[in-house]
Amino acid sequence: MKTDEELGPDRGFVFETDDEEDEAERVEGSEEDEGSDYSYVSRNQSDHRIGSYCPSWPQSYRQSIDMLSSVTPPNVGLLKGSTRAKLSSSFRTSSKHSILSTMEIDPALSTPFISTDVGKDTESLPSPIPWNRSKSSVQECSYHDLVVSNKCSYGQSLLNGINILCGVGLLTTPYAIKEGGWIGLLLLLGFGLISCYTGILLKRCLESTPGLHTYPDIGQAAFGTFGRLSIAIILYIELYICCVEYIILVSDNLSSLFPNAHMNLVGVYLNCHQLFAVMTTLTVLPTVWLRNLSFLSYLSAGGVVATVLVVVCLLWVGTVDQVGFHPSGSVLDLSNLPVALGLYGFCYSGHSVFPNIYSSMQKPAQFPSVLIVSFIVCWLLYSGVAVAGFLMFGESIQSQFTLNMPQQFMASKMALWTAVVNPLTKYALTITPVALSLEELLPSSPLKSRCISVLIRTVLVVSTLVVALAIPFFGFVMAFIGSFLTMLIALIFPCACYLRIMRGRLSWVQVAVCVLIIVVGVICSIVGTYSSIKRIADNIV
Repeated sequence: MKTDEELGPDRGFVFETDDEEDEAERVEGSEEDEGSDYSYVSRNQSDHRIGSYCPSWPQSYRQSIDMLSSVTPPNVGLLKGSTRAKLSSSFRTSSKHSILSTMEIDPALSTPFISTDVGKDTESLPSPIPWNRSKSSVQECSYHDLVVSNKCSYGQSLLNGINILCGVGLLTTPYAIKEGGWIGLLLLLGFGLISCYTGILLKRCLESTPGLHTYPDIGQAAFGTFGRLSIAIILYIELYICCVEYIILVSDNLSSLFPNAHMNLVGVYLNCHQLFAVMTTLTVLPTVWLRNLSFLSYLSAGGVVATVLVVVCLLWVGTVDQVGFHPSGSVLDLSNLPVALGLYGFCYSGHSVFPNIYSSMQKPAQFPSVLIVSFIVCWLLYSGVAVAGFLMFGESIQSQFTLNMPQQFMASKMALWTAVVNPLTKYALTITPVALSLEELLPSSPLKSRCISVLIRTVLVVSTLVVALAIPFFGFVMAFIGSFLTMLIALIFPCACYLRIMRGRLSWVQVAVCVLIIVVGVICSIVGTYSSIKRIADNIV
């Protein structure tokens, strides 16, 4: 088999010989998922199930999400050559005889998109194992520009988990106390416990059958193509709205720093919020066009550092700068509790990445430990910031506590600028999975591929600006994400997929717990979504 260097970066086709096929079959037959409690699926049943849900759209999900979430990010080249053409051609040329042939990626650097090596070193597989193909089938290598990083150690996986869980939701937890009252903090704890449990359910779903690596894979294993498409669409909508939140977040904090900024542009007046929203969009737009996102990946991996810095600045202002802590607030506010419900729910919206973290671990058996420690650390940070922020600013707390911090203090300025810079580094990495998924659906056009890729990304970025200007309410938009999307992704879908995949093998207690979580998720989703949409509509009017 030729190496990547011999084939060159723009190789278009990959062939697999009969000898390689036989070798792949021997490797597949000899592998077992060590440490799994769900390895009782028979070989014949596993082979049948693998062949029954060959991956369709989106095929770029795993690599693009790895790029977004990893603290050890790979070198990634985007818009290089005819990447978009390869993506769309790969999707278009699939047939019932050959849906996915193989994806040639240097095994020293990556794992295949669909593989049967659960918890093994990638070096043990000289070439990825195809799912379903004829011997003469030929398929383009779709994702040679998206390189997955090496297998992660326990510490790296733990940082990945904390980095994806503890994000911009941290800024709104004091505001959630204002909306729901002090007893609402029990929701933060309850959602944390449930979300940690459903994260473990996703692991069990991945272990149930070889070849599952991502959340859409689980959806396809449970409910077929409909399940894969439904979960993928929900996940991409969440990423898209997160990009809208980034623009609102940056414009709000810059407006706090420069409240008198404004501009008249060709007769169009822009106030400070609108001006900084436009400037934010113009700033992130070139980063979305970059050929290589590795630099942004390393900056984005500093999310853990940024989180700790903001927390330290908040405590510094409250203690050293003597703003002080002043007990206030209601015990429970039932009328506004649904908004708090959505805000607390958003804090644990990391399930879209959990399967990727599990699949990338050197020792997947350690995943429950990584998950539990990540949730404990994030719960401590969320609850600590919620209590400290509300005690400092009371009923005057805004949707982002950084907007309340007195600007005459250096610690306040550091927190504000951290809240500005961190989303700017994450925007391109967050919107790229959405862009790649859309490019897969387009017909191949090699000569125009880069232009079309740039156009798609530009339209996506501009559309997030339009939405941010139309709905500039950071807290209520986050409450909508937490109520509608996070409840689906973190509570409802994991339990539904687990019940479907493991049907007939669960005790009545396990079934009852999953059904209860689904009911709780549905109720919270309905109540929280209605409340957040109503608050948004009231503020627009």
